[in-house]
Amino acid sequence: MKKVAVLMGSDSDWPTVRAACAQLDAFGIPYEAHIMSAHRSPAQVADFASHARKNGFGVIICAAGMAAHLAGAVAANTTLPVVGIPIKGGAMDGLDALLATVQMPSGIPVATVALDGAKNAAVLAAQILAVSDGDLAGWLDAARKDMAAQIEEKDATLQGEIR
Repeated sequence: MKKVAVLMGSDSDWPTVRAACAQLDAFGIPYEAHIMSAHRSPAQVADFASHARKNGFGVIICAAGMAAHLAGAVAANTTLPVVGIPIKGGAMDGLDALLATVQMPSGIPVATVALDGAKNAAVLAAQILAVSDGDLAGWLDAARKDMAAQIEEKDATLQGEIR
């Protein structure tokens, strides 16, 4: 199975990003997590991204707040799928991070999840890897069925309370 790279622009992103790592652990997907900055360590970002495929990665998740250029800098240096997590905070409470992550130039896409959407970033990474991994695809199908069953149980509880 291919690995997932989980990159964050700052250690302050870790409290949010750890949810992505926990979800990848739950899926049994190997990953590496690193702190690197599009602005403070651009050569490290470019080197990591340009060698990611050769190093066994299949998807790269990038989390950053405010200017949030990490996902774009990574996407500019690889053709692997890049999933961006805009982090809430700063003067605009994450709107700047969201816009910086989602507004990519033509030909350099970044799939973007919600503000602080680390768990969904991991699920999307798993879905991308599942395109060529039948076991993982089966696990994702089972997880969806479990979610639906949980909703049915919650509705049954609600109906019992109403009556």
